[in-house]
Amino acid sequence: MDGDAKQPLMSDNTPLLMITELFLPTKGGTAVSFDDDFRRLGGKTVHIVTADVPGAAEFDQTHPNTIHRLELKRNPWLRPESLVIYSKLFGKALTLAARHRFRAVFAGRALPEGIVAWAVGRMIGAKVLIYAHGEELTGWGRGRKFKTMCFALRRADHILANSDFTRETLIALIGVRPERIVMTYPTVDVERMRPGLPFQDLRQGLGLTDGQRLILSVGRLQRRKGFDQVVRALPGLLRRGLDVHYAIVGIGEDRDYLEGLAQEMGVRERVHLLGHVSMEELPRWYNACDLFAMPNRDINGDTEGFGLVYMEANACAKPVIAGRAGGTGSAVEDGRNGLRVDGERVQAVEEGIAYLLEHPEEAERMGRYGRERTVSRFTSDQRAEIIRRLIG
Repeated sequence: MDGDAKQPLMSDNTPLLMITELFLPTKGGTAVSFDDDFRRLGGKTVHIVTADVPGAAEFDQTHPNTIHRLELKRNPWLRPESLVIYSKLFGKALTLAARHRFRAVFAGRALPEGIVAWAVGRMIGAKVLIYAHGEELTGWGRGRKFKTMCFALRRADHILANSDFTRETLIALIGVRPERIVMTYPTVDVERMRPGLPFQDLRQGLGLTDGQRLILSVGRLQRRKGFDQVVRALPGLLRRGLDVHYAIVGIGEDRDYLEGLAQEMGVRERVHLLGHVSMEELPRWYNACDLFAMPNRDINGDTEGFGLVYMEANACAKPVIAGRAGGTGSAVEDGRNGLRVDGERVQAVEEGIAYLLEHPEEAERMGRYGRERTVSRFTSDQRAEIIRRLIG
């Protein structure tokens, strides 16, 4: 972590309530950010209402906050299919609110958590704060779900936006008043994510020799991340004389698709789908690569709200390749800590990767600047202090 380990910035007896489906040990940058925020904001009087997931019991035993786990499953035969989730979250939150004088109620996103947080917050006279991530704002069309989301976001006391793109979308599309939006960029544990970690065993495990180059991606295996575009770019990179391999850390619905695409492109032996790796191993994988790539694109409104993984790679002094869609501009400054390319075009992805591999001094400069930028501007203490001031 930045400086001292996750020390609370508020008094341990400040009662806070966080309602979120996503929380560690569920994988993903959002869950990591929530965990980090509330560890810093207080102790056992901070209550987290979240989903019961594999490994939760062991994880919760040593957690400084009080965590309440619920079985949260959608039922496709219900309308809305998340009706049971709403009911369970509301019932648990209301029960806790009757026992504790919460100063603020947080929601991990607008739906379903935001509506529950708004209702409970107004009933007990507490501030309501909703996290906004970007992709959920543009991916739900303009029907009843969208209108319900707008209702929650417009009535919260504060919206915690993760990027400039998210802020602009909240104002222009959702109709949130600008003064209610607060920028809380995602942060990285720069002590855990750092350069200089051992990695040769990881490269050897893939069968790589010293002269071979490694591109890395980290994230859920879904189309908007652009992992398929990197696979498509590999033959062109090989024709350029670049001896490259591609490793992807993550699980998701596109695994079979990516395996089939790699076979189709004739690069199956160069594409390594690593699945889940531990939190301890992930920083070493960033160290093992020559560059990080997630050339995201917008697919029917499904877009990248920020991209914490870019900053994780930067924290390990690696240059990054991002797409131009969504909120990646807040994470990646084109030409400074990485490159932003058109994720729709394989040629653009290939050229961006080739540039960094063919210009190692530039790649090193971008990685070095990325590390400095992350350490100086995107620290967990800064983010938690912003939230603390909002609570009052």
